[in-house]
Formats: sequence, C-alpha cells, structure tokens
Amino acid sequence: MSELSSLDQFLAETTIDSAVLSLRPDYRAVLIAVEGITPGPSDEVSETLLKRAEESARAALVQQPVEEISHVAAWRDAFRSFGAKPQRTRNSLEALLRRAATGLPRVNRLTDIYNALSILHLVPIGGEDLSSYIGSPRLIRATGSEPFEILTNGVPATEFPDPGEVVWADAEGVTCRRWNWRQGRRTQLRDSTTAALFILDALEPLSDAALMHAAEELTRALVLLGPDVCVAERWLYGTTQPHSGAETL
Repeated sequence: MSELSSLDQFLAETTIDSAVLSLRPDYRAVLIAVEGITPGPSDEVSETLLKRAEESARAALVQQPVEEISHVAAWRDAFRSFGAKPQRTRNSLEALLRRAATGLPRVNRLTDIYNALSILHLVPIGGEDLSSYIGSPRLIRATGSEPFEILTNGVPATEFPDPGEVVWADAEGVTCRRWNWRQGRRTQLRDSTTAALFILDALEPLSDAALMHAAEELTRALVLLGPDVCVAERWLYGTTQPHSGAETL
C-alpha cells in the first residue's frame, strides 16, 4: 500500500459520534495526515510565522477581550454544553492567544508552525504524532472509563475524562480531552516526529472559506518539511451544508 493510500484509509476510518453533533450541529473539522517529515528544531520560517502570530494576537486583543473574539466565544459556549468551565479549561485557540501577548513558546518547527497558524487564522488546531495512534481517531462523548496518559510532576500517570465530556480517542484511549483543550502524552508531537495528524476545529460563525484557507496554508507549510512529504486531507461535517467535496456525517 502506498503512503498516500495508507493516509487516506486512516482518515476514512475517522468518526464523529452523533452525540457530539447533537451538541453542536455546526461543527466541522479538517483532518490533515502527513508522512515523510524531516524533523528539525525551530528555524527561520517557523520564527517568522510565530512573530506574525504574536503581532496578530496583540492587534486583535487591542480591539476586544480574548473571550469576545467570535470563534473563541463559540468554543467557550461549546465547552459549557458538556459541562466544562471555559474559564478553567480553555480551548486551545484561547490559550494560545493569551500566551501570545507575552510571547509564544518555541518548541520545534512542526509545533511552532501549527501554533502560529492557529492564531493567524483564529482556528483551534491540534497536532499529534501519527505513528503513536492505535487505529483511527474518534470524536466521542466519554463514558469516563477511557484512559488518558499525562505527566504529573514529571512522572507518567493516567487520568480519566468526565462522563459526557467530548474527547478525541483511538483504540488505546483518549488522545485529547475536552475537544481541543489538552493533548495526551502518548500521541504528543516530538522532536523526532516524522508522521503527524492535524485537526482543525470550526464552529459558526467561522466560515468554510476561512477554514479552507487555514487548511491550505498549513498544507503548504507541511510540504516544505522534507523532500518526501506526503499529505492527505479529509473534511468532516455535522448537519450543516457541506463544502464541495466534504463529507456529511
């Protein structure tokens, strides 16, 4: 099986549970799977993107508080819909915007790129190590029994989501809690990552065109990360009108 066929199959088996879509039928996601990345530290390209993102965040926050930015506010409402308190567990976009005021972390070029694009396009983006997945991703409402691997004071530990919490999971357990709040240790991106999965999350009022623009810019950045990079993409929709070529669940 070719690399592209393997990535397409992985994405084709991704599912979103109807119980999640009943909370937010306007939910859409773009999943981008990539192989053949040449690992590398933060570089000039990722630094330029991060500086652009920091400037963009500062400009946005001059206009209004972070919680009033429309897509941040939509995600705060989504968190409340399953019982999470957004002032305590912030969606990933809000968390990055708040950090940008004093400077974003420099991790490695892969992480730096998707963090920067998340801010520049005001879209929550999650990045995972594809080789660590056991089966394809599933967006579900947790039973509370699914394991989630973390580090506590530098020591590996396991915690469990709240019943009804929206989580991304694979056959082994939870990969990201509270939709896009906290990623797990097992599938986190590493300095050695050569295959990755990116999830771009959208709610109204973010448009399909804006989501597509974010996905396209991320893909353009990814294909520059090695001579043998292979990228596959899948759009997933709830009950709203799908973008041409997207798939309604």
